[in-house]
Amino acid sequence: MAAMQKNVIEGETSMMIGTLVNTAAIVAGGLCGWGFGKALKARHQETLTMACGVSTLFIGIAGAAKQMLHNDSLPGGGTMLIVACLALGALVGEILDIERRFEAFGEWLKVKTGNAKDKSFVNGFVTASLTVCIGAMAIVGSIQDGISGDWSTLGAKSVLDLIIVMVMTCSLGKGCAFSAIPVFALEGGMTLLAQAIKPLMTDLAMDYLSLVGSVLIFCVGLNLVWGKKVRVANLLPALAFAVAAAFLPLPF
Repeated sequence: MAAMQKNVIEGETSMMIGTLVNTAAIVAGGLCGWGFGKALKARHQETLTMACGVSTLFIGIAGAAKQMLHNDSLPGGGTMLIVACLALGALVGEILDIERRFEAFGEWLKVKTGNAKDKSFVNGFVTASLTVCIGAMAIVGSIQDGISGDWSTLGAKSVLDLIIVMVMTCSLGKGCAFSAIPVFALEGGMTLLAQAIKPLMTDLAMDYLSLVGSVLIFCVGLNLVWGKKVRVANLLPALAFAVAAAFLPLPF
């Protein structure tokens, strides 16, 4: 029995390699960005924030356009899917008040990590967390890691996240580095539950998820460039509705 439990634990650890690598990359990016950011003047940090915002906007636009223009499984370009998922997701998100809970966790982290006087900590944490958590790569990569131990997708995501978090930390502060916590929880959880999640992640579900996820990434960029206009965390339930829509006999 002890040997069997040891094998199970070792198997779960080996499956978690992708999550561990991604988490470490975000922490490394945060540390590098924090060290470099301290040497920047306020105007440099402001310009970097704009650069992050514009880049995030185009990542979101490119992802959405790819799905809407080059995907035959999305009748009408998926516009009805976007409207339906965002509307329902916003309603659920506002009822649950996810944004406030997320910010409350950020405030708790700020105090527990000795950064109580850092006014940008929570904004950096929330913004970076949404940027690196939303997207199909996190879900696909976690499932691949959990099913076959293939963490190549999460490995590629790790490189992107390292760069993104490093640049964000330079402008938004060290709160960005703590986005490693939700990434570890999300990807680790999906990796361990991969067998249960896999049947839900059909090709159509992934197409829907990618489209709605890209729109949410666009909203993150919107907030970076023009200040907080959208409570993006309250739109996160839209991702669940996007997956559910793939199993409905309705043309989106």
